[in-house]
Amino acid sequence: MPWIQIKLNATAETAEAIGDMLMEEAGALSVTFLDAKDTPVFEPMPGETRLWGETDIVALYDAETDMDAVVAILKNSPLLDENFTHKIEQLEDKDWERAWMDNFKPMRFGQRLWVCPSWCDAPEPEAVNIMLDPGLAFGTGTHPTTALCLEWLDGLDLSGKTVIDFGCGSGILSLAALLLGAEKVIGIDIDPQALQASKANAERNGVADRLELYLPQDQPENLQAEVVVANILAGPLRELSPIIKSLIAPQGVLAMSGVLDSQAESVADCYRDELSVDAIVEKEEWCRITACRA
Repeated sequence: MPWIQIKLNATAETAEAIGDMLMEEAGALSVTFLDAKDTPVFEPMPGETRLWGETDIVALYDAETDMDAVVAILKNSPLLDENFTHKIEQLEDKDWERAWMDNFKPMRFGQRLWVCPSWCDAPEPEAVNIMLDPGLAFGTGTHPTTALCLEWLDGLDLSGKTVIDFGCGSGILSLAALLLGAEKVIGIDIDPQALQASKANAERNGVADRLELYLPQDQPENLQAEVVVANILAGPLRELSPIIKSLIAPQGVLAMSGVLDSQAESVADCYRDELSVDAIVEKEEWCRITACRA
């Protein structure tokens, strides 16, 4: 069926309230927050709503909706100026799932590793192929931060090693490590849905028996591994640096991403007291920070 959407701009202070109003009073079928300045934002910490300074709100309606009535509700709201700017657009009726599937193609990382959607044949059947359907959690390999971590894992000898995937999301880094030869991977995430997605993807790739998944409060005590990867955010990487450093076994290595180039040095400084930090690698304004324990 065809759809219609209204798009308007708000601030971080008003966006959530306007979104609630569009859903509860103006009958929107869904509301999406978009960054008006195209600044990437990743998963927030528990209980935290992370919105941008300038936020576009997009509300979706059935095409038969009287949009004049929707605009009237917005104009009468104290959250918006009566002359607020908005845009109403008709969306073509199309098979959105098919279009999305057509845009997700097999991708190669490093020398051995491919990430392939399950509906595609692996381009190199003899390579290391992760069969992955994007689901509830972030992480398909398309973002530079994920790509940087996948390339790093591809360059390691993981045979017989234990890997900790701190902030595992969809489990893509866990799957890569297991398929590249790791003996065991321990995935940790604050989001139960991420653990669910990781488990489903591990089962699809036949490695679920070597993947352990935990919420942070449930993880084993004194946990350590030879390889640790943390593809999260600069803030948590700084704040949780004592915990992350404690996970690295003697002679172990660490890779971190989810960090913009402007944030890289401040993150790296939180690890230099215990680890030897390598040269920082950049990709499209994003960085990978690697380090090792003596």
